[in-house]
Amino acid sequence: MRFTIPQFIEYEPKIVGPLTFRQFIAVGIGAAICFMLYFTVPFSVFIIACLVIGGIALAFAFLKVGGRSFATILGNFLTFNLAPKIYLWKKKKTQIQVFKKEEKKVEKEEVEELPLKIAGNSQLKKIRTQIETKTK
Repeated sequence: MRFTIPQFIEYEPKIVGPLTFRQFIAVGIGAAICFMLYFTVPFSVFIIACLVIGGIALAFAFLKVGGRSFATILGNFLTFNLAPKIYLWKKKKTQIQVFKKEEKKVEKEEVEELPLKIAGNSQLKKIRTQIETKTK
């Protein structure tokens, strides 16, 4: 039995025209700030401020870096830079200890010689050979 695998897991539905809800909110907030600036600041300051605010709003709405939104990247950047970073390494001062190897004197009479056994072909070697040559 075959199953279909979902292709678009990270799909956001389009709410307002071609924009998702998150994109609409980002562009709407930028437009609202520019609208208020039109009535409160001189026109030359308004133009410069709208270019900056519009660029930031469009970055929040549409820019993705490595599959992540600009808001996520900016949040991770700020969290990393503002979080406390303490890297401590304190070397402990310990005295150097010297160990001397004691040699044991063993007389030949005490050592019993065991007869050496020569093993035949082991199963491990046979299995290794079968795997390498891919035969059974």
